Amino acid sequence: MKQFLSFAAAGVVAVTFGFAAQAETTVRVAYDADPVSLDPHEQLSGGTLQLSHMVFDPLVRWTQDLQFEPRLAKSWEQIDPVTTRFHLRSGVTFHSGNAMTANDVDWTFDRLKESPDFKGIFAPFADVKVIDDTTFDLITTEPYPLVLHTATYIFPMDSAFYSGTTTDGKDKAELVKHGDSFASRNVSGTGPYIVSEREQGVKVVFDRFANYWDADSKGNVDKIVLTPIKEDPTRVAALLAGDVDFIAPVPPTDLKRVEDDAKTNLITMPGTRIITFQMNQNRVEAFKDARVRKAIDFAVNNDAIVKKIMRGFGTVGAQASPAGYLGYDEALAPRFDLEQAKALMAEAGYADGFSITMMAPNNRYVNDDKIAQAVASMLSKINIKVDLQTLPKAQYWPKFDERAADMMMIGWHADTEDSANFHQFLSACPDATTGNGQYNSGAYCNAEADKLMDASNVETDPAKRADLLQKLEGILYEDAAFVPLHWQNLAWGARKGIHAEEIVNALNFPYFGDLVVD
Repeated sequence: MKQFLSFAAAGVVAVTFGFAAQAETTVRVAYDADPVSLDPHEQLSGGTLQLSHMVFDPLVRWTQDLQFEPRLAKSWEQIDPVTTRFHLRSGVTFHSGNAMTANDVDWTFDRLKESPDFKGIFAPFADVKVIDDTTFDLITTEPYPLVLHTATYIFPMDSAFYSGTTTDGKDKAELVKHGDSFASRNVSGTGPYIVSEREQGVKVVFDRFANYWDADSKGNVDKIVLTPIKEDPTRVAALLAGDVDFIAPVPPTDLKRVEDDAKTNLITMPGTRIITFQMNQNRVEAFKDARVRKAIDFAVNNDAIVKKIMRGFGTVGAQASPAGYLGYDEALAPRFDLEQAKALMAEAGYADGFSITMMAPNNRYVNDDKIAQAVASMLSKINIKVDLQTLPKAQYWPKFDERAADMMMIGWHADTEDSANFHQFLSACPDATTGNGQYNSGAYCNAEADKLMDASNVETDPAKRADLLQKLEGILYEDAAFVPLHWQNLAWGARKGIHAEEIVNALNFPYFGDLVVD
């Protein structure tokens, strides 16, 4: 039976603490990849945030209908235009046994402000002021409309656990991208599960935290065994054979198989993650010409990709913001036109084309490798010869950070459920100090677009914000700042008796702590 949820609006680890007795209820989960690190601040990605919701807890989290619900923060109120006061739950403990206090929130906030990936989100925030053990003020530099949106990304860390040095003299709080650090291998959160075993690329075992604070949760799963299965057919076959209990994603080619199987449920939801390609202007001189960038956009048949590769399980895109976001402009339409693409190439002096390199992951987004192959083939029609390489996610992200190819695939779900977030990370002028453009591998930069983003970040009137953000999307469209492909829909498969429909959401962060199994 298909269950459809509507969307309104978008190496084993050494663990030094005890955990609950032998698990009684085990759920076997298969994702297309496992988390690249246990450090919640190392990488701003869906995999990291999925992990964070299992072993940590946020101050506030999203509901399925995109409202806010209290988690570690039980309540909050606006004190003045730039200050929101949060009240923490009492009696919450970390996996280590340490008590969680407002000082841990302060410590975590400071670390987020230093994270290359997260500091852009927290740029509008000035400070956390601790009032007492269960009270703190979150202070912005100016009035900011997305305080609660951002609070969903504050997962308090165990400051005592992560303080000090290791036996080899390294700082336990050190944040290392794609490296070996204490925080990448060890974890102490407040979440429903502890990591009891981890072998990168093989499995992660989560055991229920006996002292979990949320006694009202109906979750009854004692152990989760996460196994990465990169290949779509193998992952689906494992579910249908009963070898695993929950899989994500279900590829478009197998939706009907999962839906029709008497032992499984298919759960689907409209998605807001835009899949794009970026064109690196620092590596390819031609990409500095907007006519060439437009030619590439005109040459890529987004509609055919959605129909043939995604089997209709996606929404053709022409901008970053999906429908329902303030920045979405319905007037911006996909512009596939091969003859226009050829004319633009000729006008720019590149009628004979040129050669480029392209990279994409092969286990991060739905059909990512097939999409990349299709785009490479489409570009050949305008004499752009593509040398394509696809890599597993764990190998792809370091290459992405290196900007190792001329065109690179990147998908993005707005971390704050807001249009400005797309620009801040994907197309803003890269700035290591602020974190803007952290995932802008195209090196695109437009000062006017950045000004519109900055103005929207201090505009609290929704109508005025919408106008600013739609103007921003218009600039990016006219500039062909990147190649938008489609918004990726979401699909999960679960065996009957696994009530996964109650814990999934449009952000694709299943709340496994609340999972009920018959």
